[in-house]
Amino acid sequence: MLTFSVSEFQERIAKTKERMAAEGMDILLVTDPANMNYLTGYDAWSFYVHQLLVVMIDEDQPYWIGRGLDANAARYTTWLDEEHILPYADHYVQSTIRHPMDFVSDFIRSKKSGNQLIGVELDAYYFTAQCYIHLAHGLPDSRFKDATNLVNRIRIVKSDQEIAYMRKAAKISEKAMQAAFETLNEGVRQSEVAAAISHAQIIGTEEFGGDYPSIVPMLPTGEKTSACHLTWTDETFSEGEPVIIELAGCYKRYHSPLARTAVVGMPSEEVYQLSEVVIAGIQAALEAVKPGTACEEIEQAWRKEITKHGLKKESRIGYSVGLNYPPDWGEHTASLRPGDRTILEPNMTFHMIPTIDLGHIGMEISESFRVTEDGYETLAKFPRELLIKPNARLA
Repeated sequence: MLTFSVSEFQERIAKTKERMAAEGMDILLVTDPANMNYLTGYDAWSFYVHQLLVVMIDEDQPYWIGRGLDANAARYTTWLDEEHILPYADHYVQSTIRHPMDFVSDFIRSKKSGNQLIGVELDAYYFTAQCYIHLAHGLPDSRFKDATNLVNRIRIVKSDQEIAYMRKAAKISEKAMQAAFETLNEGVRQSEVAAAISHAQIIGTEEFGGDYPSIVPMLPTGEKTSACHLTWTDETFSEGEPVIIELAGCYKRYHSPLARTAVVGMPSEEVYQLSEVVIAGIQAALEAVKPGTACEEIEQAWRKEITKHGLKKESRIGYSVGLNYPPDWGEHTASLRPGDRTILEPNMTFHMIPTIDLGHIGMEISESFRVTEDGYETLAKFPRELLIKPNARLA
């Protein structure tokens, strides 16, 4: 079953072609798995081999090109007809004498002649230097233009159906965070909490199950909370030790990230006060959210609040979020930071995660939110506070 109506996919293709036309592109090669999904519905764990969509400005449907073993996945998950599903033979896979982009070049030459301007996602995770080399060699009469984020920019404003998926993802986030909190205790291994999170992410709710998220659970603990992207170990938690819990619910590949900081037993005064500053800063930033506001103005509201307490933060405090595949759930477009003049519109969605790093300790509390007609909607409904877990060993 398609995740969206055919008409919604066709509307996305039409918007993509408008952008192609504005850039003078005849062809667009889409290698970002999230963009492939967005335009066709394609959904499989096949991005470890080369795959892409070929969008031709004068044709109604894009062409899916991928490994022969994955052609049935394209038939099951996309709205494309058989003529637009083009598998390549397995001798192209991880070969030292041929490359899947040779197949792509041959196909484009068979369809088009002359000096084509081809857009390519040059900074996409799964587009390699060898991809470009083989395309340039196979299409010597064509010109290439960087089309990184061309489709991503279309994705930034969500449809009502996309928002519905993100709300379901948020319900899963709530369950996963609760599972983490319930499992956390002194003497419990970090891996046990990570396992509880993963179980909750996949089992979902009674009404719907969850997908695999694009990022694994993050669990930096103690002094390592100053290194926010650490995962788990098999070490155990200790009394009074803070732990950052960052995760996301995922439904139909749409994410709703959520982060909280927790402590077993009584937190130190420093940890508690830091959490209060972060919470106040998040609230100030959220209150600045409304259509017509620039992304940098949201960060300014945050910065104004935390400056009152003598704190500063150099990195961004959030980013556009939604549909994605590993290794990231962000959309790589708008960021909540100085200089980003992206203007907020209804149904844009962001993950606001203003991590504070004091060197010896860190703090993460986050909210994923939707821009509404007159403000914001937080997607997950989970207490925005320092999570304090009574030590079961002392009970």
